[in-house]
Amino acid sequence: MRPPVIAVDGTAASGKGTLARRLAAYFGFAHLDSGVLYRLTALGVLEAGGDPGLESDALAAARALDQARAGELVLRSDAVGAAASKLAAIASVRAALLHYQRQFIDHPPGAAAGAVVDGRDIGTVICPDADAKLFVDAAPEVRAHRRWQELAGLGIQRNEAQVLEELVHRDAADRARAVAPLRQAQDAALLDTTNLGIDAAFAAALALVEPRLAAKLEAKPRG
Repeated sequence: MRPPVIAVDGTAASGKGTLARRLAAYFGFAHLDSGVLYRLTALGVLEAGGDPGLESDALAAARALDQARAGELVLRSDAVGAAASKLAAIASVRAALLHYQRQFIDHPPGAAAGAVVDGRDIGTVICPDADAKLFVDAAPEVRAHRRWQELAGLGIQRNEAQVLEELVHRDAADRARAVAPLRQAQDAALLDTTNLGIDAAFAAALALVEPRLAAKLEAKPRG
């Protein structure tokens, strides 16, 4: 039987990544940020002097991505983010990374009891039969402020209005793309974090997720 899976989808800076990490820690599951896979692929393209909009360049980088570099600050740069958004619309690149993500889900690393995967198409494409699904969102202005604060904390100085403009553009592109567009799965619980701090958001997420995992958690108790 496949280990239990929590799919966490949502818009940029909605808090989905933080919530996914906390859910993984709570349940003892492995965590995968699928967005990092696209940024790692973009970084590979740029470092090779390639074009992220060219299928051959992007696909070669996707097949050779180095997960060990997932924590590097350069992944948060504007150039990498723009390149990641561009190559994310290429079907063959998404197919290559889909295989990576499904392997993670079927065989969570470290003998973890399950997996939490966050992204934009986890509950709709990567794992449509996930045991629990969340779709996390918040008002664009709130998300832009969070992203601006995050970047400032990393020493990246940006204009907050520009961050908002880019975030709105990214939302529109993600929802409009032909391949795996951003959308809430029909069976995903919506969590609006506009007015929630991280502790309140986590409590709300846990209340939505835990009942859906009950059967598998009872079959294989945590810890």
